[in-house]
Amino acid sequence: MQEIIGQVGTLLLGSLPTLILFILLVLAYQILVQGPLSKTLRERRARTTGAVEEAGKAIAAAEARTAEYANKLRQARAEVFRIREQRLKEWAQQRDSALEAARNAAAVRVLEARVGLDNEAGVARKTLLASADQLAEQVVRAVMPATAGGSR
Repeated sequence: MQEIIGQVGTLLLGSLPTLILFILLVLAYQILVQGPLSKTLRERRARTTGAVEEAGKAIAAAEARTAEYANKLRQARAEVFRIREQRLKEWAQQRDSALEAARNAAAVRVLEARVGLDNEAGVARKTLLASADQLAEQVVRAVMPATAGGSR
């Protein structure tokens, strides 16, 4: 057993430089590789998270702008329709007033024409009545001499 313990001691003593080099190598890896790599990964994660947060903010701002533009567009359309309806009402009023004026003018013309026709008819009646007596005399003279045997 002494012999095994001696061999183990010799092995341990021979492996001591390798053990020390291994520990130094692990420490060097921690200092030279693992530390900077972890730091870089943390920065990358922070930048990525920050970029995602900024993208979310930009998307929210774009959605707000879109909603604002949609609202302005809706208001503009409503204003256009309101103006259109107002113009249609104005045009309808203008048309109605023009039609009323035309109707009134036509009624005045009809009334004037009726009065003129009545006047002409009255003048024609007077003329006919005046000439009716003369015609009756002429007819009587034309008929009487032929029946009475008179001369013409």
